[in-house]
Amino acid sequence: MRIAAAARRWAQRALIVSLLWAPCTARAELPADVAQALLRAGIPESHVGIVVQEIGAPQPLLEHAAEQLFNPASVMKLVTTLAALDSLGPAHTFKTRVYSDGPLIEGVLHGNLIFLGGGDPSLTLERFWLMLRELRQRGVREIRGDVRLDTQYYQIDAIQPGAFDQAPLRPYNAQPSALLVNFNLLNLRLSSSVNEIVARVEPAPEAALLALVNQLQVTDAPCNGWRTTLTPIKIDASLVLSGAYPSACGEQSIPLNLLHPDATFGVIFGELWPALGGELVGQVRPGNVEVSALEPPARLLLEFESPSLALLVRDINKHSNNVMAKMLLLNLGATRFGAPATWQKGTQAILDWANELAIKMPDLVLENGSGLSRSERISPSSLARLLGYAATRPAYYEFAASLPAVGLEGTQRGRMNGSAVVGAAWLKSGTLNGARNLAGYVLGPNGSRRILIMLINHPNAAAGAEAQNLLLEWSMR
Repeated sequence: MRIAAAARRWAQRALIVSLLWAPCTARAELPADVAQALLRAGIPESHVGIVVQEIGAPQPLLEHAAEQLFNPASVMKLVTTLAALDSLGPAHTFKTRVYSDGPLIEGVLHGNLIFLGGGDPSLTLERFWLMLRELRQRGVREIRGDVRLDTQYYQIDAIQPGAFDQAPLRPYNAQPSALLVNFNLLNLRLSSSVNEIVARVEPAPEAALLALVNQLQVTDAPCNGWRTTLTPIKIDASLVLSGAYPSACGEQSIPLNLLHPDATFGVIFGELWPALGGELVGQVRPGNVEVSALEPPARLLLEFESPSLALLVRDINKHSNNVMAKMLLLNLGATRFGAPATWQKGTQAILDWANELAIKMPDLVLENGSGLSRSERISPSSLARLLGYAATRPAYYEFAASLPAVGLEGTQRGRMNGSAVVGAAWLKSGTLNGARNLAGYVLGPNGSRRILIMLINHPNAAAGAEAQNLLLEWSMR
């Protein structure tokens, strides 16, 4: 009996796996030029999913492997940003609050300055400068205590920045924080002369936090491709630069994910606050503060709002900003289920939103909402239903405007230059090793609007650009 029951369980599991991963048998014949481009690229049609459909039409114009599961890469940002716009509204903002726990007398704060993170994903260097400038205008000049960083709005485990692809310094691997400044990036600035390469990190961390070891060699090679000739590696508390840098490059900079978000906050604060005429007697210290429990009561000095959500999703989708997308998912979870934000709450918030609105996405698998994941999955048909639903919503124009116009901006800049598609399609791309995807909207004949989705998951996916471009042209005809 036990053996039979076990056999049944294994058979059920095998059936589920085969349904999820076997190529879908319901396929339409692809346009001939698209099929030929895939053949030249060495990509089997069984590894491609396509939907082209007029908005509002009951049936697609073209459908191929539409129910098959694919890794969407950054196309997953469409799910996260639409859920946020639809749930919170385009005018929604995120707030960072600044408190003091001591009296402010003639510009001197006799106590600590407390930054209470609220998950604002847009605290760039410029906007952080504006926040500190506003504090100065409200009378804070000298801080006799410490600067305290309260990030308890997020309750997430520390992320090993190299865990995804062993490239921990890349900007896309930055860790979310409820108090994230400048996407957790510092700039490595390089300048060349005939005999040497000068390197510095800006803003500059203290040597104990990050020591710079410059082993770069000067070359007389052309400047093209200079990033591939040098290698920045972080070893313990040292940034080691090895390789070569062409003297013809002059001055260049590379944004790097170097430190923990709390440390990055401290480095940038340490640069901007004195530049604004401020003084800090103490130090910048992480550590959650129960503001409501302070005695005497803490005083709210400043409530600094992010730009509207409509503007934030433009940055996320046009430039495929991963850490902003992750923070949006976390914020959705905290809004729906209460703080602190967690990954589980964020993914559940999006799943509940889709189910409540009857957007059928039974195959949706979320991890962090950015697409920077090996486990996230969705089918072309689910994406088509999502984009079709978006077109019926008040936030549709904000959502569609967040997608980069083909050939003109963001991740689509320069694509298909000189073709009729330029400026007539708005598409989110998604690229990982083994995945090259497109999803969004195109203009059809007579001004009609069409949904276009083409997902390629295959080791040769990077060679699929020609096939995608040909499908784009076909979808406009």
